[in-house]
Amino acid sequence: MKPPQFDYHDPRGIDEALALLPEHGEDGKVIAGGQSLVPLLNFRLTYPGHLIDIGRVPTLSYVRRQDRTLRIGAMTRQATLEASPLVAAHWPLLTEALGFVAHAQIRNRGTVGGSVAHADPAAELPVAFTSLEARFHAHSKNGRRTIGCEDFFITHLTTALEPEELLVEIEVAAVPEGTGWAFTEYSRRHGDFALGGAAALITMQDGVCNRARIALLAAADTPLRAQEAERSLEGGAVNEEAATQAARLAIANINPTGDIHGGTEYRRYLIEGMVSRAIALATERAGR
Repeated sequence: MKPPQFDYHDPRGIDEALALLPEHGEDGKVIAGGQSLVPLLNFRLTYPGHLIDIGRVPTLSYVRRQDRTLRIGAMTRQATLEASPLVAAHWPLLTEALGFVAHAQIRNRGTVGGSVAHADPAAELPVAFTSLEARFHAHSKNGRRTIGCEDFFITHLTTALEPEELLVEIEVAAVPEGTGWAFTEYSRRHGDFALGGAAALITMQDGVCNRARIALLAAADTPLRAQEAERSLEGGAVNEEAATQAARLAIANINPTGDIHGGTEYRRYLIEGMVSRAIALATERAGR
C-alpha cells in the first residue's frame, strides 16, 4: 500500500507551521508521530495535497507542572508521558490509560496531541482526558483559544480545530485529594483497539463519594461522559450495589456501533461491566 501523492513541508518553529496552515487550508494536513495519519494515507482514506510535519518543532514537546496544573506539549511522545514520574504521582489515570495504547513501539512514535486531534472514540487518551476535564490550547495566525473537552470532540475523527489552527498544548487540572482512579478496557488481543472501556475518577471523603467522573470508551462517536452515572454515586457510599446501578445508568442511552467483533448489545453490556469494574477499583484506590 502506498499513500497518495502530496507535497511535504518541514517547519522548524511554531510560527512557520502556523503560516503554512492557512496557506493550504483544508488541503493541508498536520502530521506529528504519524501513527494515526500514515495508515489512513496508505489505505487511501484521506487525500491531503500537503503534509505539514511538526515533528521537528522542539518547543511543542514537554511535560511540566505549573502551579497545580499539568501542561503537556502536543508533540510529547506517548512513551514520554507514560514514563513521567510527575504524571504517575499526580495524574496516574493517564499513566494507566497509556499502558493500554497499542504497543511500546507505537507509543515511542505516537504523540499525545496527535491522538487527541485524531479523535478516535476507541482511543484511550481522548477518553482519559475527558474524565479529567482537560482543556486544549490551539494557536493560529489570528490568535489563540482554549477549548474544553465538552466542545472539542465533535464526532468520529472530527474535532473543533479549524483548518488554520494547530493544537499546541493539553492542560489538566489537579484532581482533588482523596481521588482514586481506574482505566479499564477489553480488546480481543493486547494492542488491538478496545471493544469497550471506561475511565473513572472517584473522590471519597469520610466514606462518602463527593465527586465522580466517568468517561466511556468506544460507546459513541466521541468520548462520552456518563453524567447520570456520576450523579448517582455522588453523595453516598460506593458499594457493589451503587457501582452496579451507576454502570446501568452509564449504558442506558448509548448505542455503540457493532461490527464482526461484537454487535451493539454485546458492546453495551461489555461497557457496563467495564464501568462497574472501573468504579470499584477507583473507589478502592481512593480509600488507600
